[in-house]
Amino acid sequence: MNTHRDLPPDDPLRQALHDEVHARPSALIPLPALIAFVAVLNDGVDRAQELEHLRRLPGQADLQASDLNNHFLRLQLPDGRTLKWERHTEFTRYSLVQPLPEGMGLGASEPALHSTLALPPGWLNGIPGRTVAAILLAMVVADLPEQTADAQARLMRPAQHWFGDRTVVASQLGGGHSWAVTDFRLRASGFEHMLVVAPPDTSASRAGRTSQRLLELETYRLMALRGLPVAKALSPMLAEAEARLAAITAQLEHKSLNEQDLLDQLVALAARVERATAEHTYRFAATRAYDALVAQRIGELRERPIPGTQTVGEFMRRRLSPAMATVAASEGRLGSLSERITRTSALLRTRVDIATEAQNQELLAKLTRGQELQLQLQTTVEGLSIAAISYYVISLLLYVGKGAKAAGLPVHPEMAAAALVPLVLWATWRTTRKIHEKLGGSLHPGQGGVKPPAPPAG
Repeated sequence: MNTHRDLPPDDPLRQALHDEVHARPSALIPLPALIAFVAVLNDGVDRAQELEHLRRLPGQADLQASDLNNHFLRLQLPDGRTLKWERHTEFTRYSLVQPLPEGMGLGASEPALHSTLALPPGWLNGIPGRTVAAILLAMVVADLPEQTADAQARLMRPAQHWFGDRTVVASQLGGGHSWAVTDFRLRASGFEHMLVVAPPDTSASRAGRTSQRLLELETYRLMALRGLPVAKALSPMLAEAEARLAAITAQLEHKSLNEQDLLDQLVALAARVERATAEHTYRFAATRAYDALVAQRIGELRERPIPGTQTVGEFMRRRLSPAMATVAASEGRLGSLSERITRTSALLRTRVDIATEAQNQELLAKLTRGQELQLQLQTTVEGLSIAAISYYVISLLLYVGKGAKAAGLPVHPEMAAAALVPLVLWATWRTTRKIHEKLGGSLHPGQGGVKPPAPPAG
């Protein structure tokens, strides 16, 4: 219903499209904080299952199905904790934000973050779906050093110690307003660990945006990589199909081979390729989309390097680019193979058409020869018919002459009959010709034959 009296009626989607920009606002995260992020594939998982699981949280027993209609829900839990639920096309993510426990900051080494999560027992394990990403992000407060190598190295030492002195990647975010450090390793708990170091005056909204970009970056990276196993599994089939198509194309050069056999082989190969295309097109398209989102999130971080370490974006690009190139190559090979099969099919159809045309010409030649034989036979039969008819006419005339002689007329029947033979032959031939002309036949003068029908055009 349009409530704007000065405007035309609203499009039915106007309100929903307008509110989409506010659908997933960044969290307000006061520092220091600990964020537990879990993303699960939701294939085969409906909202009713997710609703039932969310109801197991403290104080959420009264949640309704309508609360999950907008694909986004932020729940307030006791002790200042919040949990955010977001459902996407392929995955659902859960983000728990709670204060960072004492002793988990920069002075710690390999802190047991998993054991400090304030969630009901078994709640994480019971999330419906299959885990695709799980991250524990600690956001701590510290004074950031000046832009000198020595000052930055002094802060990197405790940050690296927080990861158990392993090799890490790190960068300054937003032109230097905070640091992000990670090692991209899975712990025994199943979580990755990330560390953000921000100055004390960092606002809750900026902390929320920073955490969202980092968590989305890792989630989209993992979703983009889901196309890599598909591409690797598809590679042997593509190689076999390409070799088979090359063999079929080579056989097209030999005219002695049966076109039907080649066509059967080509149809089977085309069906195999089309099935693979139907099964994997969505995965390849999703991989491209997720890869584009990764590049976008890296750009939004506005990284600056820290001496002695790779930036997060550089590390991801170097590890992700070969995988994306493999996926793109497999997708390209699949599309190219389909096009080549189409071209080969066209060549085979051309060959079949030419063979069919040659068969038609041969059949037409046989028909022509048959018509010529029929014409010769008809000419012979017509000649015999003229002779037979003339014989019967002469016989009748001879009987007439004998009757006239018996009646006393001065007639010599045999001589009269002999004299009339040429006239009777001519009259019989002429009568036969007129009959043919009346029936539509066309006799060639002097040949006594029927003109053969003209061959069909084309």
